[in-house]
Amino acid sequence: MSKIFSFHGGIHPPENKRQSLGAAIAPGPLPKRLILPLQQHLGQAALPCVSEGDQVLKGQLIAQPNGRVSAALHAPSSGRIVYIGPQPVPHASGLESDCIVIETDGLDQWIEHQPLEDFRALKKTQLLDHIRAMGIAGMGGAGFPTDVKLHLADDHIVNTLIINGAECEPYITADDAIMREYADEILSGIDVMAHLLRPSHILIGTEDNKPQAIKALREALKHSPLRNIDLVVVPTKYPSGGEKQLIQLLTGIEVPSGTLPADVGIVCQNVGTARALHKAVHLGEPLISRVVTLTGEALEHRHNVEARIGTPFADLLAMAGVKPDQLFRLVMGGPMMGISVEDFQIPVIKTTNCIIAATEEEMPPSPPAQPCIRCGMCEQVCPATLLPQQLYWFAKGREFDKAKHHNLFDCIECGACAYVCPSHIPLVQHYRFAKSEIRNEEAEQKKAAHARERFEARQARLEREAAEKEQKRRERAEAAARDQAARKAAEENASRQADPEQEAAAHLKQLKTAASVARTKLKKAKDALKNAQEKGLEGVDKLEATVAQLEIKAGEAQQAYIDAGGEA
Repeated sequence: MSKIFSFHGGIHPPENKRQSLGAAIAPGPLPKRLILPLQQHLGQAALPCVSEGDQVLKGQLIAQPNGRVSAALHAPSSGRIVYIGPQPVPHASGLESDCIVIETDGLDQWIEHQPLEDFRALKKTQLLDHIRAMGIAGMGGAGFPTDVKLHLADDHIVNTLIINGAECEPYITADDAIMREYADEILSGIDVMAHLLRPSHILIGTEDNKPQAIKALREALKHSPLRNIDLVVVPTKYPSGGEKQLIQLLTGIEVPSGTLPADVGIVCQNVGTARALHKAVHLGEPLISRVVTLTGEALEHRHNVEARIGTPFADLLAMAGVKPDQLFRLVMGGPMMGISVEDFQIPVIKTTNCIIAATEEEMPPSPPAQPCIRCGMCEQVCPATLLPQQLYWFAKGREFDKAKHHNLFDCIECGACAYVCPSHIPLVQHYRFAKSEIRNEEAEQKKAAHARERFEARQARLEREAAEKEQKRRERAEAAARDQAARKAAEENASRQADPEQEAAAHLKQLKTAASVARTKLKKAKDALKNAQEKGLEGVDKLEATVAQLEIKAGEAQQAYIDAGGEA
């Protein structure tokens, strides 16, 4: 028998669970319209692969995963695609998101199932691809795509697989009902997980306020082929179903701040996810429905139903016999971590586990918040061992860096601090605000960094292109110079190799010109000498010497011309 550990803090609010456990899980209604948000999971929204006007069958793929962390979406019933676009969705912001709307035809006609006859005979990648194609996402928390978690054994040594059946929040009994009625299917899904993760130990954790579920699981374990698996029953305390809190309860290991359970060799999955894996692998059914708790004093029939994904809340409330005159507040989820809903047409999604139709007496308006009296009660109950009071001051003062430094993101938003606060301060709202502001700031910083990288890359590209152009220009200039030099050399070479007769004729012409020039100079010199003698000018001797020299040169030039073949 496994040892049970403990975690810091926690509270014991009224459970209010028995009201919805008086009957077996009932089939949900077939609504006239199914509204299917493309973002029902952590990661990227799915991409539609159908168009308005298309006819679809139950189980048919209507939106494909978009990226590594994403999940496929399938038609929960047969009908016609009538709209693809923004619709109100279950989200704290109250904003709209893209959805696929199906007008059902009432036939509920299935597409052909594609079960795996022997999943152990498949390669690991083939099995994971099948699970991804079935659109399985975590059904007990934020909806993390299951195939991504089951890939963790590729990068981590998984020592322990924990199956979370604690379901600690008041009112919610969906997991309790699943464990009571589908224990064999849960174990079958765990078998698939164990095949992929190869853990040395498997722990199923649940609280001691679920005696029938515990009995059903123990009976199913007697006939299960699974080995090294234990059912661990922990004392009822909120929020023992938190991932890190349950890990600490079952193993004594505290997951360090800023790390994931896989970093300490642990993977957690929900019991509903295990059942969905069984249906996907052994029945070939994608995730198109889930168990939802319908409860609250404003409902005539409080019970659990197997509701189709996309079913409007209004249809489920009508099925449960809502009393409009008594309905004061509608909550999706539990009273601690759930969100208030104003639009009854918002749909069930893969993570919807509970709808509470509360009367005013059941969930009265919160009293006005008073100043913090620094009593320290919030710190005593915080299961994440944080300083809620200090985080509140940081959030209120917009000192987000300090809040982050004090491990704000370790807060699981369980609401235990606000529950015990004597000043009725909505602490979780402040933490959510601070987280949102930090995420927005980081997104802006990331966007700015991306823009800077793009600018720098553009500048580098422009400089590189300019350098390449300059290099090409230099290469062209050098090539042109080489061509010109080659042409000049060729011309000179051709000149040297010209016809000897042409060369002799050119030389003779040059000699004739030189002889003619010499005669002209001699004639001018003689004229100057004659003029000087007649007029008795000075310099006659010098002119006579010049004439003598020019006569010699003229004779030599004439003789050179004659020797070269010129006429005498």
